Amino acid sequence: MAQVSLTTLIADARSGRLVSFPTDTVPALAVLPDRADQLFITKQRDGSKPLILMGATLETLWDYVMGSEQERRIWQQVATRYLPGALTLVLPASSLVPRVMNPQDPSTIGVRVPDHAIAQAILQETGPLATTSANLSSQPTLRTMAEIAAQFPDVSTLSSLETETVPGSEAASGIPSTVIQWSGESWKVLRQGAILFDAAVGV
Repeated sequence: MAQVSLTTLIADARSGRLVSFPTDTVPALAVLPDRADQLFITKQRDGSKPLILMGATLETLWDYVMGSEQERRIWQQVATRYLPGALTLVLPASSLVPRVMNPQDPSTIGVRVPDHAIAQAILQETGPLATTSANLSSQPTLRTMAEIAAQFPDVSTLSSLETETVPGSEAASGIPSTVIQWSGESWKVLRQGAILFDAAVGV
């Protein structure tokens, strides 16, 4: 499929099609959460690696996680410090999260708010989307919209022209997000990425 406009991509995402757009880290493949199985099929990826739920704001994501008042205060402190940004929080999943988002451990869900104007504009219109990096499983992550369109011709890929004209949509860092998981009492770093996070002190 040819690269599409922002308006077309949003409409396609709302209709349940796979879409791809830039973020502050690496470009994303994305789809409505209840159709997340399409991401595994398209990437030729098994269910051992969970997907990330990406939203335009923290407020759009909190209903997808569950925890005590005290836990939510801790999560909010970290999220307020780092998000929007390249940090993924793996938290206990609420009943709103489709099992296909994390087939091997549906009790948790990774959530993130990208620091990227185009990604936020899309997510504001679509609501939270299931996301993953734009590449075939075990292959290098694709960096440009043109590469993604060529590799995944059935995916609605955002036109490169759109990414050049929107303020706040600078080139992605190319470094994946840092992933931290709440253990019930403290944070555990699953992957150190673009943000350096010290689990010992929670920052």
